[in-house]
Amino acid sequence: MLFRLGFFHLLILTQSTAMSSDDNTLSAVLQGNALFTRNAYQIFAEEKGKNIFFSPISIHSILSLAAQGAKGDSQKAFIKALQVSDIQTLASGYQSAMKKLNSIEDVTLLMANKVYVKQSYLLQDEFKSKAVDYFLSEVQNIDFTKNIDAAKTINNWVEGKTNSKIKDLIQPDDLDDYTRLILINAIYFKGKWAEPFDRKSTKTEKFYLNKTDTIDVQMMHTKKKFYFKNDEALDAKVLELPYTNRDLSMIVILPNQIDGIDDLEAKLAKTDLTKITENMYRPDVIVALPKFKIETTIDLEEPLKKMGLDVVFTENADFSGMLKSPEPLCISKVIHKAFIEVNEEGAEAAAATAVSMVYLCAFIETSDPEKFVVDRPFMVLLTTADEKTRYVLFAGKITNPVNLDY
Repeated sequence: MLFRLGFFHLLILTQSTAMSSDDNTLSAVLQGNALFTRNAYQIFAEEKGKNIFFSPISIHSILSLAAQGAKGDSQKAFIKALQVSDIQTLASGYQSAMKKLNSIEDVTLLMANKVYVKQSYLLQDEFKSKAVDYFLSEVQNIDFTKNIDAAKTINNWVEGKTNSKIKDLIQPDDLDDYTRLILINAIYFKGKWAEPFDRKSTKTEKFYLNKTDTIDVQMMHTKKKFYFKNDEALDAKVLELPYTNRDLSMIVILPNQIDGIDDLEAKLAKTDLTKITENMYRPDVIVALPKFKIETTIDLEEPLKKMGLDVVFTENADFSGMLKSPEPLCISKVIHKAFIEVNEEGAEAAAATAVSMVYLCAFIETSDPEKFVVDRPFMVLLTTADEKTRYVLFAGKITNPVNLDY
């Protein structure tokens, strides 16, 4: 555990969902999450050639919870980084978002929060109320000095909420007598494709890592009607693969050029991800998509500092709205763990730190089917939508889909 100038530490762990006022705050939070997603992705993408996979809504929501206990410049930094106007908007927006996400039918989608507090310490009444009533969080006292038992308790909770996909989120050495709080968000998704791939059609094919290097992958095949577009501005094709609940889908963004992933990332830095499916149409599409299973672990301290949250990691942090005791707190560590598996039946994703959208498109019939052959680095968004907006649950870049256990 990092010791900073005698300050006690707040350890936040995230596991890599006519308009009423609730609709207004939900919309504001989802828009903020979309902007946060774009900014975070660009920072993660600075390390070229590696797979990226994370849950932006998991990170955004747990930071939004932490923001409820921040004051002064620390609170201002959270508001700016999380791309919202005020703290109450975050609380009200996530109260609506979590209720919506946890009530989606025909798929397994769970989003949960937990606050662990050092034994004998009490939360400020207002912060506890926000955590429980708005973020639907459980609160539990725990003895951090018994670090092995405490780590086991926390990791067991995370495993239980992510169907055992996220394990060993923290180590006993992460906990000590200076640890005062741990805030955790866990999100888990498992859904079957509305139109499953036929296992008999899966075969070994080449996947281009770049213009010259290839690897063998297990490529799935199908031909069905899907929402699709060739986005000239992005120089990429976009395909929407729906789940059995068609309000949820995986969006695959495929650059037209074999080595076009860097250019695509640069263009997406100026794109509203909640509008990525606008102007799509529904032709027959010949799809080839690799199976893949990927796990990622991201230390978020430096990325969050680049997003303007450096003050909350220092002795100047102000979390005086969290505990009833007057001890100063700062964030010592932010860890995000995420997992995704895509196969013929559907997708499973988890992270421990989401519409039916009105498609504004013409329904166009074409005589020849479109082709969507994912044989080069590509991007994925796992989203859920309602009639107003799109939730980005998971996002990533797959540069090497060979990380499989099949």
